[in-house]
Amino acid sequence: MTQAVSVEQAPKFPLYPCQPIFFNQSKFREDLKKHPPIKVFKSAIAGIDSHFESRFHEGDDIHRLVQERATFVDLLLHYAWHQYAWDDDVALIAVGGYGRKELHPKSDIDILILLDDKAQKKYNDNLQLFVTFLWDIGLEIGSSVRTLKECVKIAKGDITVVTNLLEARRLAGNDTLRDKLQLLTGPEHMWPANKFFDAKVEEQEQRHLKYDNVEYNLEPNVKNAPGGLRDIQTINWVAKRYFNVPDITRLAGADFFTEEEYGALRSGEAFLWKVRYGIHLIANRAEERLTFEYQRELAKLFGYKDDDKGLAVEKFMHEYYRVVLALRELNDVLVNYLDEVIHTKRRKHKITAINDRFQLHDNLIEVTRESVFDESPCALMEIFVIMGNNPSIAGVRSPTIRLIREKRWLVNAKFRRDPHIRAMFIELFQLKVGLVAQLERMRRYGILGRYLPVFGNIIGQMQHDLFHRYTVDAHTLMVIKNVRKFRHEEAKQKFPIAHHIMKRRQHLHLLYIAALFHDIGKGRGGDHSTLGARDAETFCEDHQLRGKDTRLVVWLVEKHLLMSYVSQKKDISDPEVIRDFALEVGDQRHLDYLYALTVADMCGTSPDIWNTWRASLMRQLYMETKRALRRGLENHIDKQEHIEETQQLAAARLADKGICEQIARKLWDQMGDEYFIRESHTDIAWQTEAMIQHQSESPLILIRETTNLEFEGATQIFIRTRDERHVFPAVASVLTSLQLNIQDARLYSTNDGYTVDTFYVLNDNDQPLGDNAAKYLKISRAIGEELSLLGDYTEVVRRRTPRVLKQFSVPTRTSISNDIVSGNTVLEVISPDRPGLLATIGQVFMEHDVQLQNAKISTLGERVEDVFFITDANNQPLGDPRLCRALQDDICFRLDKRVEQDLAS
Repeated sequence: MTQAVSVEQAPKFPLYPCQPIFFNQSKFREDLKKHPPIKVFKSAIAGIDSHFESRFHEGDDIHRLVQERATFVDLLLHYAWHQYAWDDDVALIAVGGYGRKELHPKSDIDILILLDDKAQKKYNDNLQLFVTFLWDIGLEIGSSVRTLKECVKIAKGDITVVTNLLEARRLAGNDTLRDKLQLLTGPEHMWPANKFFDAKVEEQEQRHLKYDNVEYNLEPNVKNAPGGLRDIQTINWVAKRYFNVPDITRLAGADFFTEEEYGALRSGEAFLWKVRYGIHLIANRAEERLTFEYQRELAKLFGYKDDDKGLAVEKFMHEYYRVVLALRELNDVLVNYLDEVIHTKRRKHKITAINDRFQLHDNLIEVTRESVFDESPCALMEIFVIMGNNPSIAGVRSPTIRLIREKRWLVNAKFRRDPHIRAMFIELFQLKVGLVAQLERMRRYGILGRYLPVFGNIIGQMQHDLFHRYTVDAHTLMVIKNVRKFRHEEAKQKFPIAHHIMKRRQHLHLLYIAALFHDIGKGRGGDHSTLGARDAETFCEDHQLRGKDTRLVVWLVEKHLLMSYVSQKKDISDPEVIRDFALEVGDQRHLDYLYALTVADMCGTSPDIWNTWRASLMRQLYMETKRALRRGLENHIDKQEHIEETQQLAAARLADKGICEQIARKLWDQMGDEYFIRESHTDIAWQTEAMIQHQSESPLILIRETTNLEFEGATQIFIRTRDERHVFPAVASVLTSLQLNIQDARLYSTNDGYTVDTFYVLNDNDQPLGDNAAKYLKISRAIGEELSLLGDYTEVVRRRTPRVLKQFSVPTRTSISNDIVSGNTVLEVISPDRPGLLATIGQVFMEHDVQLQNAKISTLGERVEDVFFITDANNQPLGDPRLCRALQDDICFRLDKRVEQDLAS
């Protein structure tokens, strides 16, 4: 067995052949003779880490930093390797990113210890000592030990392994072994260029799908998301394997990429390397996600400043998104080029004429000559219309993509004024299939932002919050995609109303145009709905839409937030609210289009926004408004008629249970009118039966999944107890402690001294609790115990605040006004979301002797926008301005203080 050689016994270490100018190799060698190796190596690593970090902060060239760090690790591994005795049948090889001589501060150092087939067990002790030593000195090693035969066998069945070996680089030992490995795992023996290409493209497509196939995410992955570093590496791997070159820089002048493309590739890579390098330093670990906290720190580090045009972090992320979009575009071009040279050169080409300007080359569209766009600039729009009308066309040939990129400057004011081009653009919105695909291509190739400069302004524009998951342009295309999906049969179950609307409505292109413009005014200051409506009006008039159609599009853009606002902020069980909304909408056509746009917008904001609760609110508002429109706006139901009808229906259900109407009405006489306006007759019957049967002074607590369509998608908790000042904060606190999120609260005081409250809750996954008797019993017992201990609530239940919520500390805002119709004071609270928030607000109400009559709870990403309907102790609207001011100040102070405590924790 080969033994390790101690430093004292060893001959002079072989000099590392490269002398890095940033490292004193002579001193390092002298120190190895005088001190324990682990101490010397650790000291060298600490010194070099500090050296590289200083250079990074000083703005040194990132390519040089990444490569010199790899060179330094090469040197360390050289000296670590030569602490042990080896024969000529083993080699130390760098693989993966380290093999490419790319090493970020906390990246894994991937090494392969390659053995001759006969040396399989020869170095067991030394190998263990060597790898252990590397870990002891603090290197993040990813190591494997294999014989030549084992490597070849594994590589045959694993594209990841053969990819890593593609970048194998000898560090020490027998270089012949590495040469053999490269030969035996080369395209002549396994994974020929065409199969390697197909596997890497499939790998890339699957990776992109994990990120919704968009470059823009709220906290993007710098390495793996579309347009990230892995896309650059994919191009490198395929090109290297096909052209048999060590790196793609050797392909300059070989028609693989233009000088401009190579420059874009290198500059984009440098930008992402800087970002990744900075993340590693800030996180002090191998982190690839550009999280909110890193975004802010990097924006400051890279010199971005807040000003009137936006926050520093938004400017930084705007540049980031534009870089990844450009890299995604370049990836498309180069992947298409490689596809053609690898696959199509082996077969006979089929050319099919389309017109004088375009032809099909196999199944890809291309120009008939390079001068097409110079001769007919309108062809820059025509190509997308042709593809839209012929869904079987697989895409654009790479030379034509390059030509589009080179000639997109022709999309100028004259181009935009051309009536023929305008007609073609409108034709895109009338396509049966492929609208989103063509808009996405136009965006990626730089045509859409030039044809619509207002759209160009929002490309890469982000909003630094949790509610908007994507940049404005990505969100816009996603909204159009969502609207298109409503037509499909698979949408019928999840979006039944939207599906029905899309099936029966004509002129759907108007809805798609409204979706294109709904957020186009963002980032310019002012109300983006108003700004977008003006842009939409100009667009529609320029593109010769009828006056009626123009007015519809403009109205949709201006009102695109109205329906979500009413459904989540207003009491949609109130006939007056429905009447006001119906008057605003005006007719069924506007209601239908607005509903479809609103749902698509909500779904396109974040996958977490659309849940069963919001779906039920939107459905209720749509159905009630539809009913109001059908009955005629001037013939809305009288309040007293509505109450009597509800009571009669509830009485009929109770009669089926054997409960006398007279007994029920005696109980109802103690309830206020609002109870019968807001609650459904089925819930009233259910609650009345339980109240009559409950012969006890203890609280009555009922829990069930809602059966009424109005509240479908949440769990209903009904509580009847003696009316004490602490009931609301007590219930809010206990629900918070049970990890339940209150979505809505309805609170009533009876004439005989009781409070009758209904809470609608979801779990932490925004889902109802399900028909679970054990859960219901646990909740009921917890509420009962809390109500039995009503006293001085000085503390509210605290739950751990999630990491992402801690990044948002916008001050709490409130507004207060009196509603003459309802007789309540309306208080709106907008604040960062924190567990226990409702309990805190309830405590403030209690201290100011304010009675809570109703509440509309709405959580939007990282913030809440809650509306409370309150009165004074005499059930009158608040009339004292000093009380109103004190109430608002107290709420702001308490909630902001909790946010400060979270940030400090």
